[in-house]
Amino acid sequence: MKIAVSSYSFSQAMWDGRMTIRDVIPKAAKMGFEGVEIVRGNQSDEEMRALAVELKKQSDGEGIPVIAYMVGADFLKNGLDRQVETLKREAEVASLLNAKRMRHDSTAGEDASGKKYTVEEALPIVAEGYRRVTEFAAGLGVHTMIENHGYFFQHSDRVKKLIEAVNHPNFGWLMDMGNFMCADQVSTEAVKTAAPLAVHAHAKDFHYKKKGEYVPPQGWFTTANGNYLRGAIIGHGVVNVPECLRILKATGYDHWLSVEFEGMEDCIKALEYDLSNLKEMLAK
Repeated sequence: MKIAVSSYSFSQAMWDGRMTIRDVIPKAAKMGFEGVEIVRGNQSDEEMRALAVELKKQSDGEGIPVIAYMVGADFLKNGLDRQVETLKREAEVASLLNAKRMRHDSTAGEDASGKKYTVEEALPIVAEGYRRVTEFAAGLGVHTMIENHGYFFQHSDRVKKLIEAVNHPNFGWLMDMGNFMCADQVSTEAVKTAAPLAVHAHAKDFHYKKKGEYVPPQGWFTTANGNYLRGAIIGHGVVNVPECLRILKATGYDHWLSVEFEGMEDCIKALEYDLSNLKEMLAK
């Protein structure tokens, strides 16, 4: 597996002014990553298209490809037809980046009026949206994906049902081994479900506290069942990353492995450790 890094991992440095999105590709290349994911910011459509052309030139010059493009979406809140058309334009941006993968979100489970949906009610709507987007993206050479995040379609059983409902060869799973903990799943067990459907993977680790324990106010967030997580350097948390990698390899997965860091440590130093630790795990 080749190791990439998400631009999201540099968020801390972008928030405090040390970096901008235009610094991510050269920084990642200098650190030794082999690929980069670009996560969409708050640019307009026109601005993002111009930025995509710029980043593509930058990636060519650095010899480090943009491997994936990540965008938000909500087929319920934004309306099915309108969201599909927006995502078609995002697929064009992915093509400008020469990114062969595009991840977009599904829904948070309620529409613009505030009406809440069950997973069973939302499933056919969301599946139709994903299918229409991936059919369009296929013509651009862009493979679309759902990531297990966002609570609503996050549990491995729900994501699997959605992928099976979409039932399209150009659509698959961006498997984030850490995010299963947000749905209170044991990552190694959930990866067994996800790995056969994975077309891309995130390496991520978390610190963990049970519901009822003392939780400091800095950096922690709640899981679906009220437990607590905080981002960790890979290997420092409770996710059994080596075993997740072993399960992935056993299914024949040999695509990109992308680091997504969201901890409290300095992101540059943390990413150096992430890369070093992942290389050691893969070597073993």
